[in-house]
Amino acid sequence: MGELKKEIEKKERSLPDWYKWIIIGLCFIMVMFCLGFCSSPYSWYINYVVPYLGVEESLYTIGKSIRFVTTAVVNLFFGFLVAKFGTKKLILAGLTSLTISMLCHAFAENLILIYLGGFFLGLGLSWTTTTIVGFIVNQWCKENKGTIMGAVLASNGIGATIATEVLRPIIRSSTMGFRKSYIIVAITLAVIAFLMLVFYKDKSKNYLNVQKTKKKAKRGQGWTGIEFSEVVKKPYFYVSLVCIFLTGMVLQSITGVATPHLENSGLNPEFIDITIVVHSITLVLFKFLTGFMYDKLGLRISTGICMFTSIVIMVCLALVTNSPTGMVFAMIYSTFSSLALPLETIMLPIYANDLFGEKAYGKTLGLFVSVNTAGYALGAPLASLCKDLTGSYNFSLYLGAGIMIAIIIGVQFVINSSHKIRKQVELEEMKKLAENKETSIA
Repeated sequence: MGELKKEIEKKERSLPDWYKWIIIGLCFIMVMFCLGFCSSPYSWYINYVVPYLGVEESLYTIGKSIRFVTTAVVNLFFGFLVAKFGTKKLILAGLTSLTISMLCHAFAENLILIYLGGFFLGLGLSWTTTTIVGFIVNQWCKENKGTIMGAVLASNGIGATIATEVLRPIIRSSTMGFRKSYIIVAITLAVIAFLMLVFYKDKSKNYLNVQKTKKKAKRGQGWTGIEFSEVVKKPYFYVSLVCIFLTGMVLQSITGVATPHLENSGLNPEFIDITIVVHSITLVLFKFLTGFMYDKLGLRISTGICMFTSIVIMVCLALVTNSPTGMVFAMIYSTFSSLALPLETIMLPIYANDLFGEKAYGKTLGLFVSVNTAGYALGAPLASLCKDLTGSYNFSLYLGAGIMIAIIIGVQFVINSSHKIRKQVELEEMKKLAENKETSIA
């Protein structure tokens, strides 16, 4: 074991410090196309694939639920998988799965391939987006993690903007346009996989070296944390899981029905396209801004801003009508919904690191993403059910706003409890450092 550890350390020393920016750049490209081209455009295909297959929309969207369930289950084992295989193998497996998913959707003649594509989509996104990026940034970057993570995950907005200009015209070009779109995405993913194979370097699986710092921790800076065996004994851990689950459920129900809701409101299709572009562009800005806010203002303020915004945009979306005032509400939603969505992406790695620290990071991150995705799987069907019962999405939007108020209260309890534990751990570390100094002097 000693020789293996020396070999790993030697390999890592051979990489210059600036190489971390190559890694971050590769992650940026990966998220841009995996989320921007595979996830964001999902609803664009519905009105073309469903008539072609001749099936009910509710049966088609089961594929989306399969995706979320797959992601939720896979992320339960993220800590084990990344420790066993490392990040590079998981990324390559994820890109391969996404390519298979796109091809399944491209050549589907029935629901079997749609459901199989949903499975591989969930598998692929588990190993190419939020969870893996959060882990990689935590490995390679010791400072300004929130800002860097925000910048990387913000590439989703860039990808979605490009997809709006490139894929939507192809999808709408003919009844078979959706096939061409999926094939283009599959080829793009294959190119990204090649780049990862050649340029991406794995950092040691045993990367965790707790820094014995004497300085006062800055906001947004990581801490040693507690072991996962201790994490599961803390009541606030389970409150955090409930809050993250409900956040995923509420936000996914919004994003899943936003475009159909705007269409049902009678708004002009060209105006709706503009709102999609605005949303994609602001997503880039606000994901980066959220990470920056965390580094500068801390967890409480940054989450508070995102959660308050989510309440405002749900009310605005419910007030959309085919009128000048309704168009203003639609534009407010498309602009500021991007400030709420980091709660289900960039904030998950931040929660894991800030609330429980480095020691349990991999396992808590996997669980957080898992329960968040489980919320996704429930959110969209509930929103559709509300529409079936009431004839409108408005009830689900107002209900979501009420749930988010309860989440804000729960998150405050979690943060307070976590910070008490953190102070205790850091105080004990300072005592040990003082004792070691005294021993060495003696």
